[in-house]
Amino acid sequence: MKTGILWDLDGTLLDTLEDLKDSVNFSLRQFGYPERTEDEVRRFVGNGIGRLIARAVPEGVDAKAVLDVFLPYYSSHCRIKTKPYVGIPEVLEALGKKYPMAVVSNKADAAVKTLCAQCFPGLYARGESADCPRKPAPDMVFKAMEDIGVDRCIYVGDSEVDVQTAKNAGVPCLSVLWGFRDRETIEAAGGTHFCGTVAELTEKLEELINGQ
Repeated sequence: MKTGILWDLDGTLLDTLEDLKDSVNFSLRQFGYPERTEDEVRRFVGNGIGRLIARAVPEGVDAKAVLDVFLPYYSSHCRIKTKPYVGIPEVLEALGKKYPMAVVSNKADAAVKTLCAQCFPGLYARGESADCPRKPAPDMVFKAMEDIGVDRCIYVGDSEVDVQTAKNAGVPCLSVLWGFRDRETIEAAGGTHFCGTVAELTEKLEELINGQ
């Protein structure tokens, strides 16, 4: 059987938090709504852009108008401060020589493809789109596995959404601890395999792959 590695994007491969916060606050300012802190935006991300904006607007406010501002603004400002976590490009380059890989993200598909093309050229990537339900539904995982030609995979993410996605897809999940959620939150969602630093990532993945 052929094994692949599927990656979440925000908080796993890329530190996107500042650009997300800046784009959220730009959108909120257009309507005179209070801005959000970085910690608030960190808590809001993980379930797609629609949920991010719904959580960011004041209670009782229809989020659609804010979302309509956010989407084009973020699309053109998603790489101002965003960058790969230190060591990630090198790890991906080495692992890519042994395993088919893909990015599966709840970020809007256009932003996912733009960021991955710039930061990780050649890496298959898909985000939220009308034809594929967002995580934690397993559809993105299954589609990515089919497209990169693997029979099984390890899913790597940084949140409770990623743990549930892997569970729904019936695949192992490796949870990284440098992202947007702490270990307690991930454990409460059922996470059992953890990686504390990028330097340990290859070893932890190989352990899970060999244990399948």
